[in-house]
Amino acid sequence: MLTTNPFEAPIDGDKLREECGIFGVSGSDGAAALVALGLHALQHRGQEAAGITSFDGAEFHTHRAMGHVAGNFDRDDIIQALRGTVACGHVRYSTTGETALRNVQPLYADLASGGFAIAHNGNISNAMRLRRDLVQRGSIFQSTSDTETIIHLVATSSYRTFVDKFIDALKRVEGAYSLIVMTPEGMIACRDPLGIRPLVMGKLDGSVIFASETVALDVVGAEFVRSIEPGELVIVRGTEISSHRPFAPVSPRPCIFEYVYFSRPDSISEDRSVYTVRKEIGAQLAIESPVEADLIIPVPDSGTPAAIGYAQQSGIPFELGIIRSHYVGRTFIQPGDKVRHLGVKLKHNANRALIKGQRIVLIDDSIVRGTTSLKIVQMMREAGAAEVHMRIASPPTRHSCFYGVDTPERAKLLAANMNIDEMNKYIQADSLAFVSIDGLYKALGEPHRADIRPSHCDACFTGDYPTMLTDQDEVASVDQFALLAERVI
Repeated sequence: MLTTNPFEAPIDGDKLREECGIFGVSGSDGAAALVALGLHALQHRGQEAAGITSFDGAEFHTHRAMGHVAGNFDRDDIIQALRGTVACGHVRYSTTGETALRNVQPLYADLASGGFAIAHNGNISNAMRLRRDLVQRGSIFQSTSDTETIIHLVATSSYRTFVDKFIDALKRVEGAYSLIVMTPEGMIACRDPLGIRPLVMGKLDGSVIFASETVALDVVGAEFVRSIEPGELVIVRGTEISSHRPFAPVSPRPCIFEYVYFSRPDSISEDRSVYTVRKEIGAQLAIESPVEADLIIPVPDSGTPAAIGYAQQSGIPFELGIIRSHYVGRTFIQPGDKVRHLGVKLKHNANRALIKGQRIVLIDDSIVRGTTSLKIVQMMREAGAAEVHMRIASPPTRHSCFYGVDTPERAKLLAANMNIDEMNKYIQADSLAFVSIDGLYKALGEPHRADIRPSHCDACFTGDYPTMLTDQDEVASVDQFALLAERVI
């Protein structure tokens, strides 16, 4: 079971972990094999588990496993067992629900209308309340995933047709979702009305493909057609494709962190090259927070495009001062602190001959807990750097995400508990600066962040959540009541 991340090697979990990735194919012989390839391209979005469900016109077939796509879907017997011309798949990080096989998607259920398989990228922010109501009415849940709530809402809807039942279910949930659904009638792909999580459509030799990112279309040789619009349902029945918009129109708020870190740099998002945007963020960072230095060094690998942009804007040479091993997975479970702290050098090592005596600027995409930044700065000093300056290609992450990103609780976010000077002292750099929120929007081609109805969800930076957070508000109310009770007692 493989557990390495091909695009990032988080140290001590000090990264915002990507949400999930979904991929679906309708109308292709050996659809499951295409799905496996597509999921491999989306592996960076989730590495705890993977699953594929197919439909052969009569029966659904599913294989789910913990670990990576490679190692779980590289055997002919597994792919051949996933028969049919329609299939969908999912790679997962657990944001809601435990890490266990019962939560691995696609989830499947036999409903009165027939088989129902669902793959979900995002998070339902009122799932706890809905689940409680459904259980009281007799629903029996088989997982702890928020996604299963949608299945039960469809099953208990009083509407007549499946599509109407599905729309009725979606109108009762809040939060973020991009979904691929399979039924005996066909495949449905949809996004929530705000379009927080991404979803695109492509075509390959007459088949229709849906994916979280365009890079997955590239990998299977499909042609990008367009993005699924916020609030849109696209239904594929055989060769017939129809579009439905059952929700009242609202201003979209796609996740801005897709540009900072989540998406692969070779993807296209909202008609923008993710790589180009990341370079623009780096250039904006150089304009806002210049520093006299000898070298610009990226923190591999997610800091690289921004570091290139910073170097080009500043005129300071770009160099690979940190070398990352591509063959190391998650840090081993190690006995004792002394050995555990050596784990960072299993993944990153300083290019000493380059760094010694130099004033360097480290470029990274974000700071979450701060443990990675501290260790990287220490590594640079041990390698003989004369000065170590840190520049971050996103604003300070001060708030948790409730839309499908595995964010630490706010108490563990460094920027939620320290100002920038305090953070700088913590990571032991000579200076620390973040791109401003307006600078981030400038990199997207906008003059600044709009105070009212900004074009993206940036709640992790601003605390401006675009939807209700029913479950979180209820938990907060309980916590506050408990604190009040303690004071009274």
